[in-house]
Amino acid sequence: MSLDAAAHPALLVQLTDPHLFAEPALMLGVDTDASLRAVLDAIRRDHGDADLLLATGDLSHDGTDASYRRFAEAVGALGIPARCLPGNHDMPAALQRILGAWTEPVADLGAWRIVLLDSRADGSNAGHLERAQFELLDHALATADGRPALVAMHHNAVQLSADWRDPMMLDNAAELFRHLARWRNTRLLLWGHVHQEFDRRRGSIRMLATPSTCFQFAIRDGRHRLDAQPPGYRWLKLYPDSSVATGVRRLDAAVWQAMMREWGLVEESRIA
Repeated sequence: MSLDAAAHPALLVQLTDPHLFAEPALMLGVDTDASLRAVLDAIRRDHGDADLLLATGDLSHDGTDASYRRFAEAVGALGIPARCLPGNHDMPAALQRILGAWTEPVADLGAWRIVLLDSRADGSNAGHLERAQFELLDHALATADGRPALVAMHHNAVQLSADWRDPMMLDNAAELFRHLARWRNTRLLLWGHVHQEFDRRRGSIRMLATPSTCFQFAIRDGRHRLDAQPPGYRWLKLYPDSSVATGVRRLDAAVWQAMMREWGLVEESRIA
């Protein structure tokens, strides 16, 4: 996949953590199918001309074929090329079987190389990158021919807050950063998992996380809590000179409150 890199920046949209089930269901009070559809409608309206949609894991909560088929049908209706990677709740074999070419881990988008890593660890909600993933990363970055790179995975590579220690982040993040430092062309490290917005720099690498398409989390007073903010997605413009413009687009607050009322939720009850 490539674009005319000299003409304009490539436009990428990221969505993450839909948590679909075999049949539409509520999770923490949220209809995850309905919230995903609402976010996809927002993408269609505001960024329907995107060059790539990137889904960064927990596409399914129960790992069923039916949940991946519904995800593929909903996302496919956008008509945007897609790439997906697994999260801790996904079943990689089912994800790959149903989504096929969407699971290819390396793509060139305009002037950029996109690399998808599998940080899922069997039997754990925490993340871990196996040796094969580092070999994939090294090869993709070494053969990028000078392209700036976006590396995506499910788990967060750093603590989100000094006030709360995350037991479910990537457990070998130091090794990941050693590999990224070796090649020096990674400009973006993008993840899901945390159900909240995050934007921080580590040297030349900008680290980004994105709200879930369903329920949100926040860290307040040293505690990990449900948060009332609406779901959303991230857009990124990737320029040929390796610069980036990005932002998070959330559902309208009034629309989200109406959806929550339909499911029997009250906004204040989600700020525990």
